[in-house]
Amino acid sequence: MLHGVAQDRWVLHIDMDAFFASCEQLTRPTLRGRPVLVGGVSGRGVVAGASYEARKFGVHSAMPMMRARRLVGYTGITVRPRFPVYQTASRRVMDIIRDEAGLIEQLSVDEAFMEPDELHGASSDEVRDWAHHLRDRIMQETGLSSSVGAGSGKQYAKIGSGLAKPDGTVVISAEHQHAILDPLPVRKLWGIGPVAEAKLADIGVRTIEQFAQMSRIDVEMTLGKTNGPALWSLAQGHDPRRVAPRAEAKQVSSESTFSEDLTSVDEVREGIRSSLAKAHARLMKDGRGARTITVKLKHADFEQHTRSETLPFPTTDWDALFRVARRLAVDPAVGGAVRLVGVSLSGLEAARQEALFPDLEPSVEAGAAPANIDGADFEAGVVSAIAALTKADSDDIARPDGDKVASVDDSGTGDEEDHGQAVLQGEKPVVWPATLDVHHSKYGHGWVQGSGHGVVSVRFETRTTGKGAVRNFPTDTSELTPADPVDSLEWHDWSERVEGPDE
Repeated sequence: MLHGVAQDRWVLHIDMDAFFASCEQLTRPTLRGRPVLVGGVSGRGVVAGASYEARKFGVHSAMPMMRARRLVGYTGITVRPRFPVYQTASRRVMDIIRDEAGLIEQLSVDEAFMEPDELHGASSDEVRDWAHHLRDRIMQETGLSSSVGAGSGKQYAKIGSGLAKPDGTVVISAEHQHAILDPLPVRKLWGIGPVAEAKLADIGVRTIEQFAQMSRIDVEMTLGKTNGPALWSLAQGHDPRRVAPRAEAKQVSSESTFSEDLTSVDEVREGIRSSLAKAHARLMKDGRGARTITVKLKHADFEQHTRSETLPFPTTDWDALFRVARRLAVDPAVGGAVRLVGVSLSGLEAARQEALFPDLEPSVEAGAAPANIDGADFEAGVVSAIAALTKADSDDIARPDGDKVASVDDSGTGDEEDHGQAVLQGEKPVVWPATLDVHHSKYGHGWVQGSGHGVVSVRFETRTTGKGAVRNFPTDTSELTPADPVDSLEWHDWSERVEGPDE
C-alpha cells in the first residue's frame, strides 16, 4: 500500500487506551501489568473499565463484575472508580490535544475528533508522523497511552483508532479506504449496534461492503428511513460531517425489544439490568453523574408505561442506580406482558456523589460527601457519611454485603479479605473501604489495600514512587486520614484540578 498519497481532508480520532484502568495503573504502580477491573468492589455491579491484561480474559465494559472476577481469577484486582482522577487526567490530555490540533470535538472523557488545519493537503506519511508526535507528547506529559485513527471523515478515523489499539496509529487514505474497510464486519460502522447488526444478518448482510451494495429501498425497509440511509452513505465512503464542539448530552439511554414477551417480574428486572448496563457504560464514558432514572416498559398491546425517580445527588454508582431502576419495574401480572424495556439516565451533572456503601438506600447515601472535593472537605464528607451510617444496623456497617474483594500483597498474589469494615476513631467515625485514598504524615499518599480483624493495610505509592511498601495500622488509628485521590497523580507541574461542586 502506498503511504505518501496526499488528500485535502484529514480527520483524526484519538481514543485513550483502557482509560480508567490505565489511570489506576499510572497512579498505583503495584497494579501495573496486572488484570485491573474498575467498578463496584462488592462484585454485584458492572465493569466500568478493564486493563488490557484483564481484557485478555474476555472482560469488557458493562459485563457483570462477578463474571469478570471469575474470568480473571485470583490475579485480578478490583478497584472503585475515582472520577476526580479520571476527570483531571482527561483535562490534561484534552489540553494537549487542543494545543496541537486547535478545535476539537470531545466525545467523552477519553476520546475526541480533530481536523488540524496544518494537515490540509498532507500525505498519509505526514499525517502518521503528526499523530505519532501527538501520542508521544501525551505519553511524555501524562504517562498515558493512546491510539489514533485518521481518514477522510469521522467514520473512518474512528474505525482507524479501533484498528490501532492499543498504543498505535492507523491512517486510512481515501484512495485505499474501501480496500481496508469493505471486508470489516458491518458492526464496525459507528451507529450500527447489536439490533441493526442482527437485522442486517437476517438478510445475509455481514460486511461493510455488503451493506454498501444494498439498494436504498432495502436499507430503508431494514433499518428505517431516518438512520438507514445515513449509515448506508457512510458504508459507501461518504462522510462530510465537520468536526465541531458538541453540545452536552441531556441523557444517556438504552432499550431492548424482546423476541418473546416478558411475563414475570424477575424477567422484567433482568431486562432492566441489561438495559441499565448499556446506559451505565455510556454514562461512565460521558464522565458525569445522573440524578434521574427512568424506566420505560412497552407491553404486548403496545401500551407504554414510564416511571421515574430522582436521587438527591448525581451518581455513577451502579448499585444505587440499579436499586432505583428495579423499584420502578411493573409486575407483568398487573400491567400485562412486556415486549420492550428501556432505561434512561438524565439530570446529568459534572459533580457526582459516589456511595461509600452502595448497599444502602439512596436516602442514606445522600449523607455521603461529593467525590469531586479534596483535602479537609473530603475528610469531613467521609465523617458525615459514616455518621449517617452509624444509624444503621452495626452488622451492615461492618460488612455491607458479606462479599469479598481481591487485595494486593507484596508477592503479587491476590488474597481474599473483607474490606467493608467501618470503625469509630474516638468520637470521630472513619471507614476504611478497599482502595480508599489516604494520607500519612510520615509515609505520604497511599491507598487502602484491605481491612479486617482490627487491622487496616495501606500501600503507600503514587505515580512517581514505583511499587510502594505495605504498612499495617490498627483500624482505630489516628495516623491516617482520607486523601484527595487527585494527589496520587503528583502533577506538580500542572495545577489544573477538577472543579468542585461549589465552584
